[in-house]
Amino acid sequence: MSNPAVPPRSLAEALRSRDDVSLAALLRARPDLITPVPTDLTQLATRAGTRASVVRALERLDRFALQTAEALAVAADPAPLEELRALLTGDGGDPAVSAALPRALATLREQALVWGDDDRLRLVRTARELLAPSPQHPSPTGLGPTVQEATAGMSPNRIQDIVTAAGLGSTHDAVSAVASLTALFTDRKRMSALLDGLPEESREVLARLVWGPPYGQVTADPAARLRRLLDLGLLVPTAPGTVVLPREVALHLRGGRAHREVEPVAPVVEPAATHRPQVVDATAAGQAYTALATVEELLKDWDEGGPAVLRAGGLSVRDLKRTAVALDVAEPVAAFWVELAYAAGLLASDGEADERYAATPAYDEWLEQPAAQRWTRLVEAWLPATRVSGLVGGRDAKDRTLSTLGPGLDRGAAPEVRHRVLTLLAGLPEGAAPSRESVLARLRWERPLRGPQREDDLRSRLAEWTLAESELLGVTGRGALSGHGRALLGARAGGSGPRSGAARTGGSAPTAPSGTPEGMRHGPGDKLPVHHHRLPVAEPLSPAEQATASAAAARLLAPLLPEPLDHVLLQADLTAVAPGPLQRSLAEVLDVLADVESKGGATVYRFTPASVRRALDAGQSASDLHAFLAAHARTPVPQPLTYLIDDVARRHGHLRVGAASAYVRCDDDALLNEILADKRAAGLRLRRLAPTVLAAQADPASLLEGLRAMGFAPAAESAEGDVLITRAHAHRTPPRTAPEPVPDGPPVPEATLLSAAIRAVRAGDLASTTPRKQTDAPPRATGELPRTGSAETLATMQAAVLTGEALWIGYVNAEGAASQRVIAPIRVEGGFVTAYDHTADEVRTYPLHRVTGVAELAEE
Repeated sequence: MSNPAVPPRSLAEALRSRDDVSLAALLRARPDLITPVPTDLTQLATRAGTRASVVRALERLDRFALQTAEALAVAADPAPLEELRALLTGDGGDPAVSAALPRALATLREQALVWGDDDRLRLVRTARELLAPSPQHPSPTGLGPTVQEATAGMSPNRIQDIVTAAGLGSTHDAVSAVASLTALFTDRKRMSALLDGLPEESREVLARLVWGPPYGQVTADPAARLRRLLDLGLLVPTAPGTVVLPREVALHLRGGRAHREVEPVAPVVEPAATHRPQVVDATAAGQAYTALATVEELLKDWDEGGPAVLRAGGLSVRDLKRTAVALDVAEPVAAFWVELAYAAGLLASDGEADERYAATPAYDEWLEQPAAQRWTRLVEAWLPATRVSGLVGGRDAKDRTLSTLGPGLDRGAAPEVRHRVLTLLAGLPEGAAPSRESVLARLRWERPLRGPQREDDLRSRLAEWTLAESELLGVTGRGALSGHGRALLGARAGGSGPRSGAARTGGSAPTAPSGTPEGMRHGPGDKLPVHHHRLPVAEPLSPAEQATASAAAARLLAPLLPEPLDHVLLQADLTAVAPGPLQRSLAEVLDVLADVESKGGATVYRFTPASVRRALDAGQSASDLHAFLAAHARTPVPQPLTYLIDDVARRHGHLRVGAASAYVRCDDDALLNEILADKRAAGLRLRRLAPTVLAAQADPASLLEGLRAMGFAPAAESAEGDVLITRAHAHRTPPRTAPEPVPDGPPVPEATLLSAAIRAVRAGDLASTTPRKQTDAPPRATGELPRTGSAETLATMQAAVLTGEALWIGYVNAEGAASQRVIAPIRVEGGFVTAYDHTADEVRTYPLHRVTGVAELAEE
């Protein structure tokens, strides 16, 4: 490890001076650095400076941390802290910015985007290249190049002319001339005097360029107001017809500020309305029950086989419209319920040749669970889901329409945004519903868009969809987080923040837990305030924690859900009113016996001849139906309903249809004569075979349908002459697993993995940096494994056992992967060496034939 008293000369040395807690914070904030585990700290620093990793880290900074990095990109390299503070606060100073700067700088240091002491702050080279101004990629600060950069291609004579026009003494070379001009532009008093001598028109030109973009167009013969600026170097030509405002000039005109507006503090999420918590919970519980009923109705509608699967995958637009009509919701809402059932593993494609969507066996298990547990099953599937139903109807990168259940709907950022929105709601007092604008403003501050701001950016749309979907699911009620919603997140009651013991310090990215992972060693003290000046952010629950939180949410929700009723109210107009949710057995029979006429707080069922015949076809008798209604009606059974059942039952099965191609059999030949005389029977092509039998060229199903359309009540019969009882066949897919979420990058490593990774990196770094004893052998390249013969290896190992010295070895494992390790041999026997391995921080045994060589370490 490097000496903490000596300033680091590279990012690798800066990382080497960190303790294990600080390294754990870096790897949690940037988990891509640990995949795979680096061999040493030099490789870790190299990986932390790659373009892909730096871009990802910059995208996860909050607005002020990003503004701090942008300001550092236009400062000197290295820059003292005071210069950075001046760029952010301006000449007048800003106490709020000064107070927030340590936190932002700690975030940048923690994530290895900035290194060095306060008097020599350095932005990693890749981040500087991304954030520094250039003609191809303008800086968000709106600043242009420095005087030195802008005049790089200018002739020495032209530079001397500018120096002379500015009232400066001529120099012997262009370098000193540029330095003299830079000193003028950075001197506040002399610069103010120079600008005061300009005409008003020239100052207006500078005012138009001062906040960017810094480039402007001029003609071959510029006007006098522009000519004066060009002569003084206040505008510098960069290409024919193009001029730029030098950075030093712009900073003077801005009063030293790198940004027009600096946002050091996160916007507050403001309540738009406040309701009593009891009202919020009751409203949310009602929505939760509606969610359960909607999903059940959806899958019941697809019980005998749902819509066909498109060739490219997904649901057709027509089928989505039909589903929306059946559920009595808008198409985007129908897409949400379909995707939710899919995410919960309740529906899938059946995999048949004529592939269709249908319920899975898990749906039947789900139906048997209590209502509160069924709700938690849906919400647990929604929280981590990466499939986004709000994208349905849009276009993908190849301009193809995105369909429900189809490919292209995964967005890795969805779970993070969903959890963050709900966490912001949990931070409000109970019953407080936030304004949409304040939630979006907070999210944009936490993850600002690099480049032009767009109102339709994905994170904002995900946040809006989260607010709508949480209301549909009953996680929120009237826009406020419900009590069971707080329990689901593991939040404390009262809106006081994240769950106890589960909050972590973090700004724009996850950081290390506030304790040292077990087994980690501490190195020299690190100046980084890793666990201070950070915004508290609640992390998603682990699977075990989520199961506990879901159980708590179910316990809170269960008393709020309506109890299923065992009765209906029968009315004289052949309708039945269910004043609330019905018991499953009652609802199943009633769905067959009657048609749903309207839904809402109370469901209205209507009895018709067709619905009664449907019940009789399912094997019920008239007496069964009468007994059922008498047992479940709180009102007397109306006479019209009794007559309807008896009338349909009297005629039901009077006609018998069987398979010849098809035939109609009836003991009443007058009824058969009536059928033959009916013009509507022409399409059935009937002819009399016997006084009581008619033959048809239509199949039995078509014949049954045709006769029912004519107003008759035929019954199908088997080859033995028995009446066939028709029951709906519940089509199920084979067992299916729910779709796995598509992560947005590598997952945050757990403490156990962090501990092992940091031990390995430390040991690898020790092996690569520890001095070796000088030998007569030719020097090896840095990082090359030692090579010695078997006899020399054995002798060196045995000598180390006696002296207790540590050795540097090269080792090849059973998979053929080579590595270098620092070991302290304890015993050598039987072709094996037993030693304390600094890589694993434990005693291990290695086969000597896999050791490629050994080298003694210097005594220091």
